[in-house]
Amino acid sequence: MSLDDLTDAPERDAAIPTTTPATGGATRGWAALRPLLLRVHFYAGLLIAPVLFLAAATGLLYAGSWQAERILYSHELTVDRVGESSVPLSTQVKAAQAAEPQGKVVGVWPAPEPDATTRVVMEEPALAEGQTRTVFVDPYTAEVRGQLTTTGDALPLRAWLSEFHSSLQLGEFGRNYSELAASWLWVVTLGGLALWIGRRRTRAAQLVVPDRRATGRRKTLSWHGSIGLWAAVGLVGLSATGLTWSKYAGENIGQLQDRLGGATPSVTATLTPGTGATGGGEHAGHVMPDGTEMSMPMPGTAPGIGIDKAVAAARAAGVTESLRVTLPAHGKGYVIKEADKTLPVHLDSVAVDPADGRVMDELRFADYPLLAQLTRFGIDLHMGLTFGIANQIALAALAVAVMFLIVWGYRMWWMRRPTKDRTLSAGRAQPRGAWRKLPVGVLLPFACVTAVAGWFVPLLGISLLVFLAVDVALGFAARRRAGRGAAA
Repeated sequence: MSLDDLTDAPERDAAIPTTTPATGGATRGWAALRPLLLRVHFYAGLLIAPVLFLAAATGLLYAGSWQAERILYSHELTVDRVGESSVPLSTQVKAAQAAEPQGKVVGVWPAPEPDATTRVVMEEPALAEGQTRTVFVDPYTAEVRGQLTTTGDALPLRAWLSEFHSSLQLGEFGRNYSELAASWLWVVTLGGLALWIGRRRTRAAQLVVPDRRATGRRKTLSWHGSIGLWAAVGLVGLSATGLTWSKYAGENIGQLQDRLGGATPSVTATLTPGTGATGGGEHAGHVMPDGTEMSMPMPGTAPGIGIDKAVAAARAAGVTESLRVTLPAHGKGYVIKEADKTLPVHLDSVAVDPADGRVMDELRFADYPLLAQLTRFGIDLHMGLTFGIANQIALAALAVAVMFLIVWGYRMWWMRRPTKDRTLSAGRAQPRGAWRKLPVGVLLPFACVTAVAGWFVPLLGISLLVFLAVDVALGFAARRRAGRGAAA
């Protein structure tokens, strides 16, 4: 939410009877805290709202990209006719190599559905960092259906929209915009939620349903508050998961997750016994790859058992759904992972010895630390994967809700301008000095929480300090003007 009911006149609130009398102490506590929340909510909504609107608009485009790429790249993604049996994966890989002889095969994604194509993923020197060349092969005929430059599992359209959502296509500098939006979204949402719930109302239904009898600004406020209430959980979730991809807060979140024992594990694929690898970097970029190390220099055809027997060994070990195969590098075995992230998820993985097909290591998603499981679910929900089309519709609805909340917030600010016959006038903020009215028992914890949050989420802390500096400067200038007026 943004620009909630901060512009309500106190006398107007007092005229509304309350349904549940509050105790004197509680009333004094909320009466002291509310002006501070109003002022923070006002400035956050006024100054951060454009960034939030931009993030919501680009997020709306990304939510629709899943279905768009199915339509736009239907030729590459699907086959003309489903055959009775597929040709060996090794044959499909050879067909892809013939179509892209300059590429080095690093992974193979067998067709996950009967009408889907197999993806043969290649590295090429001319590609940018993080990009691969994917060849789409008909699994029944080994016909090459097309080649596309991909980023992780994203085809060109979704990869572009993903980067647009996270950085506005401005590179590392542009990522600051999305981190700023994610840093403030939870603050604005929770602050607005507290203001809306703490507001006096004649009927309890007005908390969750817009008041149809209201008019003017109060009608706008009713829609703003009730829609914000319904969207609050989703918005806080988007903020939290969005921060995991951020540059500064993301590093702190990763370190905290590792210290709490919640790092995402991985199978040991090293052929030398006694070595392994673990890591929690699966959410390093907004376009999620399959979690494998795609930068390994791997041969196009592996010696030993070959890819078909390696996949057969993985299937025998229970790794069967939406497979993604990483070919062996020097001193490494095959890494075969499941990538079905829709409920119920299938994310098990195994490492297979390329010499004899022995399963060297296996990892079940059920054995992930709880924090790693929750992180996985949260990220996939943010990306629209967990519930498929329903998840994507929910993300689109949240994006639209954010845009409406912002428009309603600005409209309330505009409608409350002090002199409506002056076009350039605007609504005033809550008066300064609200923090001085807080009891010490409330002020100290509030200050500590703010300081910790500002340190852990750096762009939140930095922007908050900038707001405070600007506010102090404006207050100083106002006092000087008042002093000169009194002297005159």
